[in-house]
Amino acid sequence: MENGPEQRQYWLKAMRNIADPVLTALSERNLKSAMPVEAKDAADRALFTHLEALGRTLAGIAPWLESGGDEGEEGIVRRRYAELAREAIDAGTDPASPDYMNFHHEHQPIVDAAFLAHALLRAPAELIDRLEPRVRRNLAAALKATRTRKPYFNNWLLFAAMIEAALFRMGENWDPMRIDYAVRQHEQWYLGDGTYGDGPEYHADYYNSFVIHPMLLDVVETMAGQYADWGALKESVLRRAVRYAAIL
Repeated sequence: MENGPEQRQYWLKAMRNIADPVLTALSERNLKSAMPVEAKDAADRALFTHLEALGRTLAGIAPWLESGGDEGEEGIVRRRYAELAREAIDAGTDPASPDYMNFHHEHQPIVDAAFLAHALLRAPAELIDRLEPRVRRNLAAALKATRTRKPYFNNWLLFAAMIEAALFRMGENWDPMRIDYAVRQHEQWYLGDGTYGDGPEYHADYYNSFVIHPMLLDVVETMAGQYADWGALKESVLRRAVRYAAIL
């Protein structure tokens, strides 16, 4: 497929096929009743899978929501999905909603709340600034609920940092220590040639591309102006990400 517009239509169709079932169900507040939980231990995953669906769906489509096309059919679709995304956030963070999600029980919510937070930083105009005050309050309370959980000593530190960076962007109280700890540890865990250790050890897996580089980049870029030592990291963090992209 060499035609650029046709390629874009193909990718938009693929994105909609993935995102539409999640966002539409949440907008109707029936995700939990409609979405199958597919896992060896379905009862356990049912505690986490709905926040996982929301957070990771929005993290993936957020750049398009923020800066996708405004004209023609794509513009209409993008505006509709931005509204669906806001309705989905409302459904997942409203304590009175049947789709209210688990942000505080066991450890996994740290992960998926961080992907939701990443979506907020990737599309702040659509997913923060245009939220109703009630929804913003519920969202902030949900993100803060993850503070009762301790992240593991690996890439999970960035999940805690990402949540705090989103709270900062929302104008809420935020914890500099959670961000500083994550940033400093990843400086210590940098192994060279664009690659970080996942904690003290090297892991030949996908977490550099899936979590470490994208979250570290957005945390540092969002928070760089708050402390000089964070700002001083922007250039090296970006340079390492560019090198890792070349390796990929």
